[in-house]
Amino acid sequence: MKADRDKAGYVREMFARIAPRYDLMNRLMTGGQDRAWRREVIARAGLQPGQRLLDLGAGTGDLAFEALRRHPGVQVVAADFTPAMLQVGRKRPEPHPGWAAADALRLPFPDESFDALVSGFLLRNVADLDQALAEQYRVLRPGGRWVSLDTTRPAPGLFSPLIRFHMDRVIPALGALVTGQRDAYTYLPASSQNFLPAEQLLECLRRAGFRQAGFRRRMFGTVAVHWAVR
Repeated sequence: MKADRDKAGYVREMFARIAPRYDLMNRLMTGGQDRAWRREVIARAGLQPGQRLLDLGAGTGDLAFEALRRHPGVQVVAADFTPAMLQVGRKRPEPHPGWAAADALRLPFPDESFDALVSGFLLRNVADLDQALAEQYRVLRPGGRWVSLDTTRPAPGLFSPLIRFHMDRVIPALGALVTGQRDAYTYLPASSQNFLPAEQLLECLRRAGFRQAGFRRRMFGTVAVHWAVR
């Protein structure tokens, strides 16, 4: 339990420090591809007018804003446990979602509150993955759609040396230059390497009760979009 609290505290403090340049770093680290991945996440959520969407671990709200651009009739809640990230999102000059401070392990929403739930780069940062998935299952309505974008451990291959160089050298150096927070951008690649392979996350979804689960890899296998139905 103490280790879980320590990880949660470290992650919150780290994201607070990088919040002002978080979106810029995402664009730089992925060569702008993260925008296409987020569009894919929202497309897979299959939103209909009047439905409710939870963007969990929303950060500055990229997925929430994408949903509102594509589906103006949807009710969107953007939830994150780092207030500094939410504050950056609130300054964006676009139609806004509802904002909520929320811990992914103890969501402050009633059972079956949402028709869809999406997340971007959340799961590898939670202290208890099974508990986080159980909470997400709880707040989805029966038949609700769940979609996650996250890093994943790539299979060994021809590009493995280049991928390791990018993760271990380029990203920390870029993070230091752009944000002044090299340690944060050392943690982020390390958390990606230590996270579950996409196939194991798929099994976690099934154990949590989700059905029709699947995934697709992106960016040389280093990123995966997972989807499922409650």
